[in-house]
Formats: sequence, C-alpha cells, structure tokens
Amino acid sequence: MPTSSLLATTASPATAGMSATALQRIDDHLQRRYLDSGRFAGTQVLVYRRGAIVHHQVAGFADLERRVPMKPDTLFRIYSMTKPLTSVAFMMLVEEGRVALDEPVAKYIPQWANLGVFQAGITAPFLTRPPVRPMQIVDLLRHTSGLTYGFQNRSNVDAAYRDKKIGEIEKSGTMQSMIDDLASIPLEFSPGEAWNYSVSTDVVGYLVEKISGQPFDQFLQQRIFDPLGMHDTGFHVPAAKAHRLAACYAADGKGGMTLQDDPTTSSFLEPPSFISGGGGLVSTAADYLVFCRALLNRGELGGVRLIGPKTLKLMTANHLPGGRDLTEMSRSMFSEATNAGVGFGLGFAVTMDPAKTLLPGSPGEYYWGGAASTAFWIDPAEELITIFMTQLLPSSQYPVRRELRTLVYSAITDSNL
Repeated sequence: MPTSSLLATTASPATAGMSATALQRIDDHLQRRYLDSGRFAGTQVLVYRRGAIVHHQVAGFADLERRVPMKPDTLFRIYSMTKPLTSVAFMMLVEEGRVALDEPVAKYIPQWANLGVFQAGITAPFLTRPPVRPMQIVDLLRHTSGLTYGFQNRSNVDAAYRDKKIGEIEKSGTMQSMIDDLASIPLEFSPGEAWNYSVSTDVVGYLVEKISGQPFDQFLQQRIFDPLGMHDTGFHVPAAKAHRLAACYAADGKGGMTLQDDPTTSSFLEPPSFISGGGGLVSTAADYLVFCRALLNRGELGGVRLIGPKTLKLMTANHLPGGRDLTEMSRSMFSEATNAGVGFGLGFAVTMDPAKTLLPGSPGEYYWGGAASTAFWIDPAEELITIFMTQLLPSSQYPVRRELRTLVYSAITDSNL
C-alpha cells in the first residue's frame, strides 16, 4: 500500500457531486454482464472525484480455479498501463535538459541510423527506401515512429517481429537484444507519416536507461515508485506477495475463458531478463491511483513532484501531425483506444471531441489500457479518475471500457463544465 500520507481519503458520492445510486449501477452491470456470465473471473473499479475515492467495487475471483476471492490488494499484470509511467520517466529527463523531443533517435541508437521503410519482401533482406525524415524521439512517445507490434498480423514487417519474438505478451531476450533485432527490420512507414501502436515505448524505456546511466527498473523505483509509496508496483512479484497475484485468462471465443497464466507458475514471479517499458509492470488499483492522483494534481502529490505542470500539459496535448485524430492517422489493426475524436499525446490517448467518440466525457481527458483489459482515465476538468482492473486477454474482446465511460459519467450530478 502507498505510505499513509499519500493514501486517498474516501467520501460519500454526494459530497463529490456524484450519485450513489448511479455508481451502484456499475457494480450491477459488471456482475450481470461479466461475472455471472463467466466472461471475467473478477473485477475492481475505483472512482475518485474531487479529492476522494467515492466508489470502490471489488467482486468475483482473483483466481477462479482455487476460488481465491478478489481483494483490494490483488496484484494485476497491467501490461500497457506501464506506458504512461515510462513516458513520465522519460519526460523527467527532458525536464533536466538531458534529452530533447526533437532529437533523432539514432543519436542514442547509432545502429538505427540507416533504418529504411518497407517496400517489398517476405523475409530479410527486405527491399526498402529511405525515410522522408529521421525518426525523432517524439515519434516514439506518440507512436508515429514506424515501428509496430507483431501481434497485429497485418504486414510482412509484423511477421518479422513475430519471428524475432519482439513485443510478445510473454517477454524474451533483453532490451538490448530488442534494439539490435530492430536494426535489421524495416519501418512500416516514414516517421511522422502515420500512427501505429507499437513497441515504441519499450524503446523509450531503453533510452531512459541509456541517458540516465541507470537500469530502467531502478530509475522507476527511485524516481517514481519509492517517492510515491507505490510499494506493490514492479516488474516481478516477490515471493512474499505471490499469493496476491491474480490469475490471467484468455477469452475462448464462446463467451467463456481459459487459464492463460497460472499465478503459481507465472513468469511474473521471477525478475525478467527483458525490462519492458511498454508492458512489463504488475501493480494494484491503489498504487496506480497514487500515480494518477499525481497527474491529476498537475504532476505532484504529497510534496513529491514527478514533473512540472507545463510538461504534463505538453504530454496531454494532441501531438498527431496537423492536429488530426486517430481515424485520420492510424494504420493499426489494434489499439487500446477507439479512434474517433481521439488524438494522441506523449504516452496517452487524449480526447479532443467527445461528441465524435459517442460517449460522455470532457475535452482533454487522457487515458490508456492494458492487454489484459485493465484501463484508466483521468479527466482534469471534472477532477475525476477511474481505474478498472481485471485479467482477460485480449482487451478488445468486450466493450467494457466504453460501457464504464457511460456508467461513470452518468453518475455525475454536479458537473464542473
């Protein structure tokens, strides 16, 4: 648990301008649609508004096979919810003047200096052309780098990633081996030309390590986790906490699920060789709330400042070229966000036009999710944070995130807007 000085207080929904009756609908919905039906083993929902937790639902099982109930301190594989933490870590180095967003990536990864853009070919050597411009560090943070994920199954470049086991759910190799392997695979497109969900944030983690001169996991521990009291967040689960790790499931395509990662034999029980800034962390709802509260509070919490408010403002602006949204720029077969009315900042999706999303919300809210269906969003205008935890792959199986948006926002009785 976070240190006592950073623990969130609780309050009645009414004191925070929310309806207890409407918040109860969230629990009823999840129970009826996902738990009773066997789609999810267990869920947690945490809603924080105007400085206090106003709703915290814990239901179902952390481990269905052993009938271990879901608890407030259950540990979850948060996968791509690692990305915002990695992005904040990198922006700390930007604030210190040690690196700049417009610098070429090849300055720090010289073996990428001659990366070409895919033209043709099934296997290496591929036919390539030179990129229109070099990949910049900002391209990594906003996923316009030309890199990809192999699980998209969209192109021959994706297939080359799968052959090298780059960006897999089950991590292999090291950060350095990933960088070396990527030097031999062409880009999907010229940097800045399109948006594609990718291993870019893993590369950001590598750059944090290279620029800081400190192992990436140690940097996060010393600069973010320890100062904020995020004692349950890390790249593996120590033996003393192993009993708290949830089981992870895979949707079976028939409305049910199968065990994907047994918590008693999980690879997360041992320190990994690959420290994944894109998807390697385990955490709790309480720990992740501390991080989100620091962001909602303009980069600082309880006297611990992660980044300055102007840096956070930059991170949560839309950085897609021309101010476009993801419908105009995405080539991705998969994303942790839907596209209409949504831009992308430096580590987060950003809502630009709620009407285009067909969901209630606010301009400027920012968010992301993880492969096992976890999700969070932060709405500065409404002083609102929502965190959802469960463990089901893939996250695209059910529209639970969109449903939660509707349910949470419908519970607001006193809007700030």
